[in-house]
Amino acid sequence: MTDDHLYHVDGELVPADEATVSVDDRGFRYGDAAFETLRAYGGTLFAWDAHVDRLERTCDLLSLDHGLAPDDLRARIDETLAANGLADAYVRLSITRGVQPGKLTPQPAVDPTVVVYVKPLPRGGLEGESVWDGPATVATVETRRIPDQAILAAAKTHNYLNGILARAELDAGTDEALMCDREGRLTEGATSNLFFVRDGALYTPTTDGPVLPGITREIVLELARRADIEVREGRYEPADVSDADEAFLTNRTWELRPIATLDGRDIGGGPVTERLSRLYDERVEQSCYSD
Repeated sequence: MTDDHLYHVDGELVPADEATVSVDDRGFRYGDAAFETLRAYGGTLFAWDAHVDRLERTCDLLSLDHGLAPDDLRARIDETLAANGLADAYVRLSITRGVQPGKLTPQPAVDPTVVVYVKPLPRGGLEGESVWDGPATVATVETRRIPDQAILAAAKTHNYLNGILARAELDAGTDEALMCDREGRLTEGATSNLFFVRDGALYTPTTDGPVLPGITREIVLELARRADIEVREGRYEPADVSDADEAFLTNRTWELRPIATLDGRDIGGGPVTERLSRLYDERVEQSCYSD
């Protein structure tokens, strides 16, 4: 895809250098918007139903009644992929509250701004390749995850300042910032969920705390249970991961990415990580590439 790729903005395909939103748009002014990051594999949107359900939950939490049907949103994504000639791609779908009078209080009547952006990614599945160059270097940071009592972690909004501040703490060459809650217990990365393995059991921070219920996270947990891997969701400290046998991060783009080091201490992947990665690839292959 060249620099003349197309965005989908409010129902129209627009060249990248012409794709704009109003400076009065609430998504720009206040981060008053919901979004989803998806992956298309072989022209199929992986786990679309889960993504659209989470998008609707975010919009409900924001009281953003956009009035758009899932089929309409899906059609805009499919049109954008086709217009850019992409079958394997990163996809971002954003819905803002649109332009409203210059007051903080949102108005019930919404004329939403809807933007679809895509970019090419490698083939996934059993014959695919990773989007990352190697296992991740990770550091715990001082920035704390915003508590659910302030902003619900389940709301996937345009307001990413928490993650930006966390990433700003990182030294050059560090891939991900790992955040804790106010009590110093692990939550998640700036753009990823955390897993670690001890004595063959799989651990991950619970979504009862300020942790985004990642869709890749949920798929990994499902695959682990189906494979009779013991799963534990709870509250853990950085030392629990530093002493782990294996550790990895998940998000829609990375899929499963092993953690090479945490705060300079070697961890790496291992048999459980490799097995779950294989199972994930099999799920993608079956869901998106099989005839």
